[in-house]
Amino acid sequence: MDGNGRWAKTRGLPRIAGHRKGVENVREIVRMCGDKGVEYLTLFAFSSENWRRPDREVQLLLELFSSALNKEVGKLHKNNIRFRVIGNVQRFGEKIVAKIAKAERLTSENTSLTLTVAANYGGRWDIAQACSQVVRRAMEGEIDAESIMPETIEPYLSMYGIPEPDLFIRSGGEQRISNFLLWQLAYTELYFTETLWPEFDGVEFDKALESFARRQRRFGLTGEQVEAARHA
Repeated sequence: MDGNGRWAKTRGLPRIAGHRKGVENVREIVRMCGDKGVEYLTLFAFSSENWRRPDREVQLLLELFSSALNKEVGKLHKNNIRFRVIGNVQRFGEKIVAKIAKAERLTSENTSLTLTVAANYGGRWDIAQACSQVVRRAMEGEIDAESIMPETIEPYLSMYGIPEPDLFIRSGGEQRISNFLLWQLAYTELYFTETLWPEFDGVEFDKALESFARRQRRFGLTGEQVEAARHA
């Protein structure tokens, strides 16, 4: 969800105003996903690299995250949405960690949409912490180190149990994935737009979905094999 700060700057507003507008837009995108039958939505809200930003901006972002947890979780639950957070959340402090845990418990049985927020998350961190757990089990003799495969690591990744993404959307004009779901994006279709996140509306969302619908997903097969399987 890139471009909040630039959206604010072009309007002569402080960067935090852009982040607040970005949170408002999250509500709309979540609603649209529900309307369109999307079952899984994962939002990159705060990366492990974002701690490098000015201290004041980081503090305001944490306050905004805490406020959003207070205001939005009840609405998500009312709309049968399951809420999850992935990332090294301990760095946010006990109060936010407790709010996250409470929200996840409250919504754990909901079934209409799984909304995952990546906070203090990085794809490299995710893979490293998963490998650490695998190594620990290998040292304890629970896993044969010589037989470790990708399938051995996957259960320890933050997104385990969630289907790998079909579509990755990045707003704001940058054309990179910036350490987001590095493992899971191996076969994901990528879509980049110049539109800043606060302006990423239903029209822009439909453009992304239409782009995805035109693509042929081969997963290592030939186009002919895919077409043959489709018509079998």
